[in-house]
Amino acid sequence: WMKEVGRVLCRGGEACQQSAILDEEQRASQRTHGSAPDPLRSWRPGDAPGQSGPEESDPGPEESDSRPDREVRAELQGSELWKRFYEIGTEMIITKAGRRMFPSVRVKVRNLDPCQQYYVAMDVMPVDSKRYRYVYHSSQWMVAGNTDHSCISPRLYVHPDSPCTGETWMRQVISFDRVKLTNNEMDDKGHIILQSMHKYKPRVHIIQHDPRMDLSQIQSLPAEGVNTFSFPETEFTTVTAYQNQQSNDDSVAVWRIPAAALKRFVLNILKASFSLTACSEEEEEN
Repeated sequence: WMKEVGRVLCRGGEACQQSAILDEEQRASQRTHGSAPDPLRSWRPGDAPGQSGPEESDPGPEESDSRPDREVRAELQGSELWKRFYEIGTEMIITKAGRRMFPSVRVKVRNLDPCQQYYVAMDVMPVDSKRYRYVYHSSQWMVAGNTDHSCISPRLYVHPDSPCTGETWMRQVISFDRVKLTNNEMDDKGHIILQSMHKYKPRVHIIQHDPRMDLSQIQSLPAEGVNTFSFPETEFTTVTAYQNQQSNDDSVAVWRIPAAALKRFVLNILKASFSLTACSEEEEEN
């Protein structure tokens, strides 16, 4: 039986060799006489008999997320927390001295030119020209009248890491946790000035660096080279004290776990300190 298997393999090898020779002769004939391609080779299931389907082009190489010819994109980080507050009506505390935002705006950017220098900045714009009040018996915000935002020019907060290369920005989560909101129209500390009981939405700007311009010294956006992003779930109402109790409870609940962890950490340090003190006193007595 081993000899029989060998003869079968030999016949198969000869057949393959003859088929390869015929294929090569057929391709040479096509190049010489320009004959049509074999329809059996280009026919696919679903084509009519004798009809050849369109040629399939090879897929191109996968594009990299950092290619500068692609559209710049920004993704909101912590969007689930923002959506949780948005569903009940996000309220943002503002004070005379300035109050940090909670939640804070954090984004991840893609498709920047890795070698190009960029500024990253944020501002907060009014959603409408209305003033609101909170109705406690119905637990909702209602329009209380019109307002004029022209008396307050929007301020541009430039991220302290600016300017930086696109490669550096794309490697990290860009956080605006240092931004402070104030209702002091005479503020001179660079805080973002807003009016209480109004609705606002933050915007993030990716700005190409122009060596002729010092963006840290100006308060308005350049006319060119700017990509602006906003996210619907980051809309909020400014207040000097929480109006919606559920919003206040959620803020406390979010901070409860870190506070408990900090408390345990401090207690462990104190215990370790007392243990070291006791050991030192025993050594001195001995």
